[in-house]
Amino acid sequence: MFEQKYYPRPIREVVAFHTGGGTPARQVASYWKGDIPWASVKDFPESSGVITDTEEHISLAGLSSSASNLIPAWTPLVCTRMAVGRAAMPSMPMAINQDVKALFPVAGVSGAYVLKMLQFIQPKVEAQAVGSTVKGIRIQDFLDIELPIAPKASQLTIARILDTLDTVIHETEAIIAKLKAVKQDLLHDLLTRGIDANGELRPSQTDAPHLYKESPLGWIPHEWNYKQFCDLARYANGNTFDAGAWSDVGLPIVRIQNLNGSLEFNHYVGKVEQRWHVFPGDLLFAWAGQRGVSFGARLWDGPEGVLNQHIFKVTPNETLVSKTYLFHLLRFRQSVIEDAAHGFKDSFLHVTRGELGRVWVGVAPPAEQFNIEERIASFDGVLLKEGESLRKLCEMKSGLMDDLLTGRIRVTPLLAPTEQPETEASV
Repeated sequence: MFEQKYYPRPIREVVAFHTGGGTPARQVASYWKGDIPWASVKDFPESSGVITDTEEHISLAGLSSSASNLIPAWTPLVCTRMAVGRAAMPSMPMAINQDVKALFPVAGVSGAYVLKMLQFIQPKVEAQAVGSTVKGIRIQDFLDIELPIAPKASQLTIARILDTLDTVIHETEAIIAKLKAVKQDLLHDLLTRGIDANGELRPSQTDAPHLYKESPLGWIPHEWNYKQFCDLARYANGNTFDAGAWSDVGLPIVRIQNLNGSLEFNHYVGKVEQRWHVFPGDLLFAWAGQRGVSFGARLWDGPEGVLNQHIFKVTPNETLVSKTYLFHLLRFRQSVIEDAAHGFKDSFLHVTRGELGRVWVGVAPPAEQFNIEERIASFDGVLLKEGESLRKLCEMKSGLMDDLLTGRIRVTPLLAPTEQPETEASV
């Protein structure tokens, strides 16, 4: 049922009063040894609307000595500095810092509904934030932002519908997180124990020591070889492209950020050498980057292009390993490669061909490599299916929020027949 949208009104019309917070003195250790959750911007989840715990806790003395306030459970909270506009509700009484404001709804207005409205208008709030380095918004300016407000009789139903969908989304996210953890265990088992002739995971060395032999990297199955990465592939440097060589046309220049999903490219027109000419499906290794983030192996899934100087093009020795199996080995030995690299060990790393090449790895026979690849691909298919479900749920939520919170689709038909929806003037 399509009707006229709700009339926009300032946020302050649904907020009876608001309060801010503060930070206890850091130099007083006793203030930070307590059981009171203390919420700052970093505790606000990106997708969930509920804060169940905080990174830091304070004592009652810390609360009393500062401008912080203890906020009742299920009170809408909004960030007015840094992650401007991000909103959530605490599941328990919680103190807040100075970058957070607690909004207490007017009588009869659902806090859950207010939270959904705040999440809906976050892009608008972000757009009004100011600041050259750290963005922020004054609470008075925030309260002046207009949003559509549903009649009170519809608010709780709207919140329940969206909460139900949120629950499904969070459950799907939890399934994906568990599957990723299971995959790490699976990779460890497959790339250290492998698959036996019966197609089963080989028993561990503890359970079947006769199936294993010693190697420079520990126990490996008798059928396996132990090699260094320098034996398994050639690693060719990308090219240095000066800004003067960039163009609006030509082949995309593939940089580290493109390996991490960025679709923004500079382009190059000129002579291309095979060693830094890249095609979809090529195996690449970012030899400079952040530990555990941008550093490491990727199978390129972007367009034909050319590699910049921070990426190796990896050409497997196919008599020893397949490209896909080598990719899994590089990812599996990531932490060892990081330890072999130089640079700032807690952040930005560089690895040379020599440092990478000296890392040992266990190599299964070709037929077993294929079986291992198939097992990993099958599990990745399950992960992909759950990821697609999550994407569709998020799209559904976005559409529902737009429909229900603007009033384009009303929820009055969902109310019990005896309930009489209030007019918008009664909000």
